[in-house]
Amino acid sequence: MIKRGIGRQIVLHYFFVVFLALLLVEVIFMFALRSYYYDTIYKKIENRIQTVSEFASKFKESEQSLQSYLLDFSLPKTELQVLDEQGNVIDNSTNFSSDLNVQTSDVTQALAGDTGKWIGKQPNTGQQVMAVSQKLDNIVGDQVYIIRYTTSLELVNDKLFIITLFSVGIMAAVLIIVFVVSTGLANSIVRPINNIRDVSAQMAQGRFDARIKGDYRYELGELASTLNYMAQEIVRTNQIKDDFISSISHELRTPLTSIKGWSETLNSGGYDPEETKIGMQIISKETDRLIGLVEEILDFSKLEQNAMKLVMGTVDLRELLQEIMLNVWAKAEMKQIKLQLDSEETAYLVHGDGNRLKQVFLNIVDNAIKFSHESSIIYLSLQRVKGNIEISVQDTGIGISEENLARVRDRFFQVDHQNGGTGLGLAISQQFVERHHGQMLIRSELGAGTTITVSLPALQAEPSVEPPQLSEGQI
Repeated sequence: MIKRGIGRQIVLHYFFVVFLALLLVEVIFMFALRSYYYDTIYKKIENRIQTVSEFASKFKESEQSLQSYLLDFSLPKTELQVLDEQGNVIDNSTNFSSDLNVQTSDVTQALAGDTGKWIGKQPNTGQQVMAVSQKLDNIVGDQVYIIRYTTSLELVNDKLFIITLFSVGIMAAVLIIVFVVSTGLANSIVRPINNIRDVSAQMAQGRFDARIKGDYRYELGELASTLNYMAQEIVRTNQIKDDFISSISHELRTPLTSIKGWSETLNSGGYDPEETKIGMQIISKETDRLIGLVEEILDFSKLEQNAMKLVMGTVDLRELLQEIMLNVWAKAEMKQIKLQLDSEETAYLVHGDGNRLKQVFLNIVDNAIKFSHESSIIYLSLQRVKGNIEISVQDTGIGISEENLARVRDRFFQVDHQNGGTGLGLAISQQFVERHHGQMLIRSELGAGTTITVSLPALQAEPSVEPPQLSEGQI
């Protein structure tokens, strides 16, 4: 017995459809076969009647001679009767006298001038017979005769019954084969589904190391691959989350330790004003650092919940980049890094949120400084390309490996954990750029530097130009 479920439905549907198809074919076949046998018998009798009719129309002897001669046209296993127009049997080929009056439909049709045909049971024997009758006109003495052939259909029906049993047997064999094949087909679908279901249940219980094994094809293979990929991504995300918690704990502990240490030192007293000023500056700096970390996490949370609202307006990207260069100048000067802006002396206007765009480019430039070598140059460029404004930040720093390049915009991912941070900067920047209907492209080569290009729709349609190429001397 097949268990209830999709497998049982598949088997039943296949079985039911094939059964109906076979039943329809069986009925049509038996009806056609029966018609073929019956029509063959009818045609044979009809041909004999035509022969008799042609002979009778030329017969010139007495009526008694005609009746006797007609009986010579009998057929094997067939009774030939000669009837008058009232349906009374005048003579027959069996040599048995009969006072039976025949009133079947074939006689009525014969009197109407057609070749009559009747299939039914004989009143005296109960056998199923076929009777074919035709009227004979224009013969001796203008007497009307009806010649009637009657043959039993029992042998034909027995043969049809045997054929029916044989075809039913074939039908049963086909249904058995269909049942076996459909059961195998159902199992080929149900087994993978059960396997996928069991592994999915393990994943639902938190066992994300479980994997669906098996070389499944088509949609089942895609489903298995999707679930395996989902589990792999969950494991990776959990690992990133754990790394983030570890990293953010370190990031929070460092400034809090400085703040706590200087607070206790200042609270104890006995220090000169200059030392007190230095302590307050460190406390202020570390407090700003904590605020930055918290704001970054809050921004990401708002973006994930689609709760971040942008204050849109007209933004000049050239002025924005110049302002960013001033903001990071002190940090760049500490590593003797030079910032160089390459653009035309004109406004590069876009429609956007100035504060959020500043956050995007400040993060990109800050990363460029963080991962650049000392005494290097960071190139910032602005150009108009096909109705967009492209902002590129190019450094010659440590670069990013091909493996990490595909993940660098993932949340919580950090290329270098030693440099600190939450790993949310580029993820937040990517979402802000997309909120401004722009694109961010990152090209990098390990050990050769990184170029980040942000493309934003220009406020007004501008003619496109080929992007300037940096010479080897500039790099």
